[in-house]
Amino acid sequence: MLVDPEPSAPQPMKPHYPKLSPRRGWWRDVMEIVALIVIIYTLVNLSTARAIVEGPSMQPNFYTGQLVIINRFAYYFNPPQRGDVVVLNNPTEACKDVVKTRGLIELPFLSQNTSNGQCEDLIKRVVGLPGETIEIKNGRVYANGTELEEPYITTFCTVGCDGTWTLTEDQYFVLGDNRRNSYDSHSFGPIDRRLIVGQAWIRYWPLPDVGIIQHPAYGPVSPTYAAPTATATAPHPRQKSSPGVSGEEQGLEVR
Repeated sequence: MLVDPEPSAPQPMKPHYPKLSPRRGWWRDVMEIVALIVIIYTLVNLSTARAIVEGPSMQPNFYTGQLVIINRFAYYFNPPQRGDVVVLNNPTEACKDVVKTRGLIELPFLSQNTSNGQCEDLIKRVVGLPGETIEIKNGRVYANGTELEEPYITTFCTVGCDGTWTLTEDQYFVLGDNRRNSYDSHSFGPIDRRLIVGQAWIRYWPLPDVGIIQHPAYGPVSPTYAAPTATATAPHPRQKSSPGVSGEEQGLEVR
């Protein structure tokens, strides 16, 4: 009579641990480092740009030779705000073709400067928002009849600067801080939103001026237009007599 052998007890299984092998070609390390550098460089340059300030139109807050970083993503989710220092494509008719070319998506290290020297980007401050009526009287700016307090202005333009502009729902009014010597919405009127490249974010040269570009605080502005009261007032304490706006403009050499 055959008897089945007694089944053997199961043997415990040895755990298998993943092994990391230090053996890899040096060329693979080099390629990974190069790929990482290219990815970081591309992302940084697609989201920001470096620019050199040229011209007097933003004095005394920006001077020729200062270097600024432009945040191109600043307005992807939120619109420009009053007081923002922005970089915009030159809105003049002669620069339309150049602006259209710049609108193409290009890799930073392959893009070429298509500017002919007359169509450089401009740096200005937003003072008027979509749908507002902007009025300038004696150099003072009124948004929907509310006078804007502008502590960053030292000299107001009082000759040849006054006017009234009504903005559409996609337009902004931009001015230089040097009101008597700036090529801005005084000259070319309100600008379309699509012309705004980004926000001037950080000033990184010269070293004494390094820092985040400050945003001024404004009081509440009326949501609807009300004409300013036509009363004779004394000049503002900061206001100085000045000539009209000249053709000088402040450009940016974008890197």
